Amino acid sequence: MRLYFYILAGLISALLGWNIAQVFLSDFGWLQGFPEIVLFPCMAISLAIGSVTNEIFISNPTRPKLSVRMLGVPLMLAFMVGLIAGVTAGGISQILFDPSLGISPVRIRVFGWLVVGGSVGLAEGLSWRHHSLEAGNPKRFYLRLFMSILAASIASLIAAGIFELMRLLGLMPAAFKPYEDPLGFAVLGLCLGVAFCITNASPSYLPALRAGSGFEYKGYEYKGIDVLDEKNEDDYPKINPSKLRFITYRSQDEFDDNEIEEGISIELPRRGMIRIGSSVKSENKADIYLPHLLPYLANIKIEGNRAFLTPHKKEFLKIAINGTRLSSRRKVSLKHNYVITFYTEKSESFKVPKFYRFVFYNRFFDPMA
Repeated sequence: MRLYFYILAGLISALLGWNIAQVFLSDFGWLQGFPEIVLFPCMAISLAIGSVTNEIFISNPTRPKLSVRMLGVPLMLAFMVGLIAGVTAGGISQILFDPSLGISPVRIRVFGWLVVGGSVGLAEGLSWRHHSLEAGNPKRFYLRLFMSILAASIASLIAAGIFELMRLLGLMPAAFKPYEDPLGFAVLGLCLGVAFCITNASPSYLPALRAGSGFEYKGYEYKGIDVLDEKNEDDYPKINPSKLRFITYRSQDEFDDNEIEEGISIELPRRGMIRIGSSVKSENKADIYLPHLLPYLANIKIEGNRAFLTPHKKEFLKIAINGTRLSSRRKVSLKHNYVITFYTEKSESFKVPKFYRFVFYNRFFDPMA
């Protein structure tokens, strides 16, 4: 189904761009002697906007209103990238078409399509930063940007090759000769749609733990505080920043940049082991520190696309998966959307939560949701 949406978006955007260009050229009579300067910007802008819009709605399928609110900056970015690249491609192509230069028209057209396609990939990659949490990771962002530009450029070369080969071999039926340009750009839109469907494969794999019950914000009570009584730095849930980081946006300052709060997602490494407990000793330090738990209660081992939770050999009853307490010390294979509950030690203080609850994610369906 995703493939159909990407192809449909590419076809509609390409044909819409071509028709808008014809309005300027035929109806308004603008720059009729230099058609590429009008055609290429219209195509680049239309394809860029169509691809970005399609990606935002597909990435966030369950919340269309949220997707609409996200469109502002990405569409403006797509418009500017498409305009600059289109004018550049059109201007250079128009110059290269000068007969005195003796450059093959086929090469010029391929060059123009390549610039248009590359600009669509650039717009799609840059706009990703504004509608996906994953883009907060610089490595992921630059990889996505590179792959978008590369895939779009290759798709453009394939589309141009197909179109020019059909022209060269005379495979275009006579009835379609008057429509060969819009058909050619439709092939370009189709190839771009297929390319983005492959490179933007969703859902993307990203192991994470989302904090739920037990991490509610309780605020600070200033009334009656003894200024000489310093707060214990280890009395709140937190992560080991040398191994873990938060995915979602949160205020950062020197006091709470490692504190876990409800709704915050903790990005897990692609490979490695994460210790969960209340130990602060350097040799057995918990990577996810949860006060009022045993010093060591469990660990999560991530092996590529798989993740396993291994409980404490004797205290496995203090862990529940999807509401059911563990009955043995055997490791548990974690699946997307599994709810993991860690029960605290008994305490008479109302400030101590009965448990800490996480939701394990390994795919992002609704970025920025």
